[in-house]
Amino acid sequence: MAIARFPTFVIDCPDPAALAGFYGTLLGWEVQDQADGDDHWLDLRPADGSNCISFQRAQDYRAPDWPGQDNPQQMHLDVMVEDLDAGEKAVLELGATKTEHQPGESFRVFLDPAGHPFCLCRAEESARLPTGG
Repeated sequence: MAIARFPTFVIDCPDPAALAGFYGTLLGWEVQDQADGDDHWLDLRPADGSNCISFQRAQDYRAPDWPGQDNPQQMHLDVMVEDLDAGEKAVLELGATKTEHQPGESFRVFLDPAGHPFCLCRAEESARLPTGG
């Protein structure tokens, strides 16, 4: 039996609203309004509420230095896409940056607008991907 359920990934960033908007559009999830109007923390959830990514304002935020280790990546998200070229085009339009160093062929590394690395990974099976849009 699990000790806990529904993990939330919390990502430090300089602007929670901007980064939540980026990932909300990427994943098709909704930014949850904070009842207290706090702009230092925002949650992002799918319609069914099954998952959560939270964004927390960090005062002296320093973006990770990927692939270097002067300021390590600390964490990153892998998201599945059916078509890497189409996925790349879409995330670049959202404001992502493709990194110069690309260590594999079945995935591509990008930086989100706050500089966090994330990967678009070619889905091995379509059942792992959301349908609709």
